[in-house]
Amino acid sequence: MQALVLVGGEGTRLRPLTLTKPKPAIPLVDRPLIRHTVDWLRRHGVEEVVLACGFRADDLRAALGDAIPGGPRISYLSEPEPLGTAGPVRLAVDGGLLGERFLVLNGDLLSDLDLTKLIEYHDAGAGAATIAVHPVDDPSAYGLVRRAPGGEVTGFLEKPDPADIDTDEVNAGAYVLEREVVELVPAGQAVSIEREIFPRLVGGGLHACRLEGYWTDVGTPERYLQASWDVLEGVIETDFDPRPGEPWVGAGAEVAVGAEIGPRAVVGPGSIVGPGARVADSVLLEGCRLGEGARVRGSILGPGVDVGDGASVGPTAVVGEGARIAPRADVGQDARVAPAEVVN
Repeated sequence: MQALVLVGGEGTRLRPLTLTKPKPAIPLVDRPLIRHTVDWLRRHGVEEVVLACGFRADDLRAALGDAIPGGPRISYLSEPEPLGTAGPVRLAVDGGLLGERFLVLNGDLLSDLDLTKLIEYHDAGAGAATIAVHPVDDPSAYGLVRRAPGGEVTGFLEKPDPADIDTDEVNAGAYVLEREVVELVPAGQAVSIEREIFPRLVGGGLHACRLEGYWTDVGTPERYLQASWDVLEGVIETDFDPRPGEPWVGAGAEVAVGAEIGPRAVVGPGSIVGPGARVADSVLLEGCRLGEGARVRGSILGPGVDVGDGASVGPTAVVGEGARIAPRADVGQDARVAPAEVVN
């Protein structure tokens, strides 16, 4: 089985972190987000993964490489320009990277949905395409999928008004496609598979399969933090060994005597947390430094951020790579600090 993962976006909602690193390469606890996706695919028998890249493709390749021990083969497809969610599929097929049947996934997902069930459902129905749908409490922020009792898709409603919601099932961003679907995609054009291709298949072999389990879009700072805690605490099935009630401290990190960490906290490799510093409900990526008595609450620090003695960050702040927070400075609620910026 092959899978194409769409990782070409700029991750604008996670700026300033994504100004210097593509979202799929940003660590989620102990490994890049995209590695969690590859691990998920491996658990469901996928032997080859094609990453459709655009923004900062070289950084993504550096974070993941071309092979993972015991995992699927990895190849990279570079979009010459943004091609939407269907254009990269056509590009991959035309380039001989995909066969007659394959998975397509959005690259900003963190999930443990049963892809094996999705594949088996698709094969049993012998249709052109099968969409994974997932139940959510509030479908108004997603693409609602309507289907008949037999699983045939009857319609779509993007970000519906509450009065129009008649199902809890939304598009989960995972599909099984037959090669024939790709013939509907014009070559070299930006095309949305959800808005332009799937509606044309309604009544013509498009099915949906409901999958229960963990599913989230790691697209905002709030969701990124929650996803980190869900991995840390084992709420989602991953290859990480969960440790409920404990922080995660990466290799080579130093936590001084008297510092307070967690329990919901991630301290990236090579980071230094000084005496009396406190880290609560926060993620420090690799190489951060917290001075004596510094405070970080409910926030994300990019790689190499330096927080001076007695300084305070957060809650819900995001600090870009290499920024410097001066001693006793206050980076307040919802602040966004640009990469390499100095805050006095």
